[in-house]
This record gives sequence, C-alpha cells and structure tokens, in this order.
Amino acid sequence: METSELLKKVRKIEIRTKGLVNQIFSGEYHSVFKGRGMAFSEVREYQFGDDIRQIDWNVSARFNHPFVKIFEEERELTVMLLVDVSGSGEFGTVHQLKKDVAAELCAVLAFSAIQNNDKVGVIFFSDIIEKFIPPKKGRTHILRIVRELLDFQPTHKKTNIAEGLRYLTSAIKKRSTAFLISDFIDDGYDDALKIAARKHDVIGVRLFDLRESQLVPLGLLRVVDAESGEAMWVDTADPLLRDRYRQWWNDRSDRRTRLFRRSGVDAIDIRIDQSYINPLVSFFRAREKRW
Repeated sequence: METSELLKKVRKIEIRTKGLVNQIFSGEYHSVFKGRGMAFSEVREYQFGDDIRQIDWNVSARFNHPFVKIFEEERELTVMLLVDVSGSGEFGTVHQLKKDVAAELCAVLAFSAIQNNDKVGVIFFSDIIEKFIPPKKGRTHILRIVRELLDFQPTHKKTNIAEGLRYLTSAIKKRSTAFLISDFIDDGYDDALKIAARKHDVIGVRLFDLRESQLVPLGLLRVVDAESGEAMWVDTADPLLRDRYRQWWNDRSDRRTRLFRRSGVDAIDIRIDQSYINPLVSFFRAREKRW
C-alpha cells in the first residue's frame, strides 16, 4: 500500500473509531476495566472509624500519634491485542473482510485504553508469531498500531492460536487484559488457553461471516481454503450436505463455548456483515454487572 494511501486510511479509521470511543465506548470501558489492585498513596492521622489494620506503626511511633496508610486503586492496566492474521482473515461476503473488522475493533479498543491511561500492545500471529509490539501509552503509539493493522502482510497463511497464547504467557509478565481476536477455525489451543487465562484476563472475540455458518443452495461451486490453498468442488444444492455442514458449524461453536466457559474466558461473537457496536456494548454492560 502506498504511504499516502495508508496515511489516509489511518486518519479515516482514527476519526471513525475515536468518535465511537468518545460517544459510546469510553464510559463502558472505564467502568469495566478499572484496575484490580490497590497502591499505597499517603499516610494521614488516624480518624475514628478507620481500619486499625491500616495503621502505619513506624510513622505512628515517630510522631507519637496514630497514622494510617491510604491506598488508591491502581488505575494503569496493560491491554494486549492478540490478532489472528492468517489467510482466513481475507474472507467476507458483504461490506468488509474479517481482517478489516479486526483492524477497526483493535483501533476502538486501543483508543479506549489510552483514554483510560492504559498501555496497549499487539501480538500478530498466524501459525507463527508474525510481529510483537510491546505495550506502551500515547496517541503516537496507537497510530503505529493502527498502521500495522491496516498494512501488515503476514509471512504465513495458516493458524496456530496456541502459539499466540503461549507467546502472551511468556512475554507479558504482568497480568493484562488480553483480547484474542480470531475466527477460531483452528483447533488444539485448549491447554494454552487455560494456562493464559490463569495468568491474564482473556477475552475471546470471534469474527465470522453469516455465509460461513450455512451453505447457500447455489449449485456446484469450487471452493478454496485460504490457508492451505486446497481446492474442491461442492454441490451446495444437496440438502443433506447443507444439513451436515450446518451441524458441523454448530458443533464447533458449542465446543468453543464450553471451552471458554471451562477456562474462565469471556467471549464476544461479532458478525462481520453487521455492526460490532451492539455486541461490544452488550459485553461491557454484562461484565460491569458481574464486577
């Protein structure tokens, strides 16, 4: 992509996503991701009703008067975006491809994070770790992330979600909020997800197109696997084939839901032929009620 064209796209997505953040997501994000720890702030003289467990005995002895420690909520969080950049991201039948929706979602989450004074980092993965951007703060850093999201060209086409999760677990030492953005067509990431979820607050964001969940009766079609390059002819007019495919899709969805639940991972399902605003807002509000 030419530099001038890329800059225009970056500016366009910044304007759009920052508008959404300011109007819709900023308050929702702040309410849900408020920090989980307490940090020491100062000491002050003991007042009636203060918790005696917070008395600072060293300061109290020095001044011959009781003082208590005051703690404030730790505000700063680290937000990690784990982005599946495999070949299946090139799929989309209506307005956008999966990879385009992923880029916009990441921009919304990133701009929400910096408004919350959080650090943001990115792990791009296919069946290898394609690129790691360490977490930092600031608009310049976020715009770099957006540029990469829009213009990144992976070296591999296949998917290995477990590889992305293992890298998160090893590279990010401090507990983070990690958005795992993928179509989750891959298998074999159960153990890696459970391990990552014990260390981090992992949220699975599944992107899918309606045409992936059901076959339309269009007759004989040649279909190509975007990741392996394998091609085959499919008779979409066959009702038995369509039923089997729909059952296969539903079974995979059910297995993924059970895995997320067992692992303590929240999930957001986003159809790329529809707006992602309602699913995101619903997720934030449902999560806020639980905290």
